[in-house]
Formats: sequence, structure tokens, C-alpha cells
Amino acid sequence: MLSMSRGARLAWGVVLLALLAVLTYAVLADWAPLRGLDDRGRPAEAWATDMAWLRSTLAVVEDLFGTVAMTMYTVVLSVALLATGQRRSGVLVALVMGITAGATTLVKTAVARDRPVWQDTGDLLSNFAFPSGHASSITALAGVVLLVTLLHVRSVALRRLVAVVAPVLIVLVLLDRVLLGRHYPSDAIGGFLLGGGVLLVLWAAVNPPPTSRAVDAVPLPQVYASERRLAVVLNPTKVDDLPRFRSTLTTMAEAAGWSEPTFRETTVEDPGTGMAEAAAVDGADLVIVCGGDGTVREVCAELAGTGIPVGIVPAGTGNLLARNLGIPLVQRSALDVALSGQDRAIDLGTVSGDNMEDTHFMVMAGMGFDAAIMEGVNEDFKRRVGWLAYVVSGVKAIMYPAVRVEVSIDGGEPTKHRARTIVVGNVGYLQAGMPLLPDAAIDDGVLDLVLLHPRRFFSWIPLAWRVIARRPHTDDLVNRMTGRTISIRTPGETPRQLDGDTIGPGHELHLRCEPGRVLVRVPR
Repeated sequence: MLSMSRGARLAWGVVLLALLAVLTYAVLADWAPLRGLDDRGRPAEAWATDMAWLRSTLAVVEDLFGTVAMTMYTVVLSVALLATGQRRSGVLVALVMGITAGATTLVKTAVARDRPVWQDTGDLLSNFAFPSGHASSITALAGVVLLVTLLHVRSVALRRLVAVVAPVLIVLVLLDRVLLGRHYPSDAIGGFLLGGGVLLVLWAAVNPPPTSRAVDAVPLPQVYASERRLAVVLNPTKVDDLPRFRSTLTTMAEAAGWSEPTFRETTVEDPGTGMAEAAAVDGADLVIVCGGDGTVREVCAELAGTGIPVGIVPAGTGNLLARNLGIPLVQRSALDVALSGQDRAIDLGTVSGDNMEDTHFMVMAGMGFDAAIMEGVNEDFKRRVGWLAYVVSGVKAIMYPAVRVEVSIDGGEPTKHRARTIVVGNVGYLQAGMPLLPDAAIDDGVLDLVLLHPRRFFSWIPLAWRVIARRPHTDDLVNRMTGRTISIRTPGETPRQLDGDTIGPGHELHLRCEPGRVLVRVPR
């Protein structure tokens, strides 16, 4: 479907609309073969109206895909696409559904065909019959939903599900209109032709896939000749359709003026460090990393200080670094930013502690409750439900016991506290825009620390309110500090995590901010 050229889409759209014109003429001329098709007769009428359970089911389908419901579906889908930066797709949805509805009304008025005499008497419809508004709108909506899914959804399973469900819904609604007696069969066929024709013509006109901004951007000055070598590090467990991803990236890279990319896949033994090193040694001018926050962390840490920019294509569950940098979560849009965005220098966090090797983090490090959440997540469950797995684990660990903790900022005297969770952040926002560290900035040269200590179960309510409302005052419930270096010590072994990955329990974490060490591609 996506491989259709603009010319092919337009041609097929015109064919469907031409068939609609022929069918409209046949209806107006009362063509005998068409009259034979539409005259279902008494047996069909009896079958459609004498079965109460069938009548009730058909009535539910009618309501689910009526004018009000379809308007709601259209608004929700359009707003969701616009909110995620997919403007062309959002506009396409609104145009297809709006023009389909308007064209259906115009044709109905022009043809002025009466409804069948055998329609369900429970709720008689008196407006004109040809073409069916239900049929045209479901064809248009199912088509744009399938198109948007193929363009913007990574999951192969979900794309296949929508590819099956969309045509099934179209057939179901067309049968519903005929079996309830609301429309003649030719009305339903006419609606299908109209909705499909409008969809294909507008798809050819609007062309929703995000195109590279490199086409319109002012070229950057070239100090020396360069092949613009591109390397890609990807976590194969996070990419559902590797051939499709490789093809999409290669096509977009060529359009943006990059060389054919070199792909390197991470392994269990090497989550990205060796691949990033090899890319740097080979002279890559840009390294694109596709994976979760853990893979992104390894690649960014290895390329820190090299001057090689990192383009991030988020493919994990949290994707907190991408979210905080404003990088789109939709694959094609993220690739567009990676290939033609602007470079931004961001801070890198270094971390050491007992029972661990010195390492780095990009997003957040923590001890206590938040690390216990990471430990409690079932990986198979997370692959099925995504970030909801963290919610389930959080509910289980919500009363993780408070620990005594000593905190030293920039080498100063340690201060003593009690907390259920200790989080040190290079960024400020969690999932759903939760401002855990609202003053944190990824390029301010300091780290932000928050200590949370809800004493009882219901203390989480005022704590959540203060976090969401960004209340600035600090106390034992919510305590915040900042510093270039932060040292945390607990008397007992406490769960620890870096960027959502558990690193084993321990007594200490020593963290340092390395300002501006990593170049990343962000939206212009």
C-alpha cells in the first residue's frame, strides 16, 4: 500500500469516483439490472427483521458508526496526530472525513432516492438513501487509520491487526446497512466507492509521510570535503521489522544527502559500546542509535568528546532522553530529526559506587523505590504492555521501606535524611510529562537531586500533587538539591538503577556532571 506512487493513488481514486458516477447514472435511470439487484424481496426482509438478536446487534453497529460517533473518532485521531507532530497525517484525516461527509450529502441531495420500504420500523430514516453515509464514512475512516498505522506504528503485530480489522469493519457496516433495510445494496456500494475515491485522491494530494527538512534547509558550511558518512547502531530486539527499518532509513538518508548507512546491531554481551567505537574509528560523521534509553546511554557515552553527533530514534519503553529533548517518538519523524536536525551539546553523568564498574548515565540514576520498580518489572510482560508494566511494578513496590541516607553536594559535609527513593537527574521529566525535577536542564552543567519520603500510603497523594503542581518549597516529604558532584550513601544495601536499568544493590553512588560532553541531534 505504501509503495503506491502518487500517480497510482490518483489514478485509482479517479477510477473509483468514475465508477461512482456510472452507478449514480444507473440509479437515476432506474436501470433494470440494478433494480433487480436492489429488490431483495420478502425473503430477505423476513430474514433481516424476524431475528431479534440480529436486529439488536445490527442496531449497535449502526450507532457505533453513526454520524456523531464518526465525528468523535475523526476529532480524536486528528488531534492525536497533530499533538505528536504528525501535522500532515492529522490534516489528511480531517480532510478525508470532512470532504467525504460533504460529498455524500451533495450526492444524496442530487439523486434524491427514497429509502427502502422494508427498513427496520424501530427507527425509520427519512433522509435520502444514495449513497450510504455510513458506508462512505467507514470506508474513509478505515482507510486513513490503516494508512496512519502503516506510516507511524513500529509494531508489526499491530500493523497486521489493523490491516485485518479495517476491511472487516467496512464489510460489517455495509452488511449492516442492507440487513437493517436502511439502504439498497447499490447505496452501500456507492458509499464505498465515494469514501475510497476521496481517500486515494487526497492521499495523493497531501502525501502525509514526513519528508526530510534537509530539502528546504540552508546547507551547513563545509570546512572540508566529506562523504557525510552515516553509521547506525540498533538494538534488534527493539525493532519489530528490521528490513523495513533499514529500507526506510536508507531511503531517507539518500534524500537528505547522506551516504549509504552502515548498520551495526547490539548484542547481549555488547549493548552498544563496541558498535559506537567502530563507527567512530571508521570516520562516521553521524551515528544514529535506535533502541531504548540503555542503548542510547552506551552509544552517547562512547561518543562523548569525539564531536560526532548522535541521532536518536527512540524504540524503548520509557524513551526519557528523547522525550526531554523534544525528539518525536514516531520512527519516521525521529529519523528526519536525526538526519537533518541541529546539534546540541548536552551534559553527561558519570557514576561510580561499590560493587560496580565506573559508568555513565544520560537521564536519571536512583536508589530505593524507583530502582525497586525496575527490578520488579517482568520483561515478557513489558514487551506486551509497554510502560504499563512499570505501573504494575510500582503498585507492588509502593511501600518500599524508607532508608537512612547521607548526601554530600560538591564535596561538602554530608547531610542525613530518610527517603523511600533518591533520584539524581540530568533531565527533569518522567513519563506523561511528570515534572519530577522541574528545574533540571540537560545542558546546565549540574545534576539535580530529589529525595521523596512519603511516611504512609496516603502520603503519596500530597506528594504527587506537589510534583505535578511544581511546588517549589522543600521539606521532609520532597527535598531537592543541585550540584556538580553528588555522593549518596546508605547503611544497608539498596536497589540502584541507571536510566531504567538495574545495576544491583549497593551502599553508594558517586555522580558527576560532565558539561556539554555529548552532541545530539534535536529538532530545528
